[in-house]
Amino acid sequence: MKRNFIMLMMTIAVNQPVWAAPKTVALSIPGMSCAACPVTIKIALNRVPGVTATTVNFDNRQAIVTFDDAKADVEALLRATAETGYPSTRSKEPYNE
Repeated sequence: MKRNFIMLMMTIAVNQPVWAAPKTVALSIPGMSCAACPVTIKIALNRVPGVTATTVNFDNRQAIVTFDDAKADVEALLRATAETGYPSTRSKEPYNE
């Protein structure tokens, strides 16, 4: 029994799971029309499981979202903004980190 336990522990130590990496994406949200829009969008994005940081810029009509790619994906982020009335697309323009 002790030998089986040791073998199991060695197997776990050698075969570490691949951990998810944080990803950052820029979303273009052209429907923002007032100063309250970024607050609503930020709340919606932060409710998506796996989102770790959100910045919404009203002037650029853009949101920068950092998320755990094992828990969330870009489609979930797009759905979150659309469900609050602000359809978005993945931005083609780069963002400054």
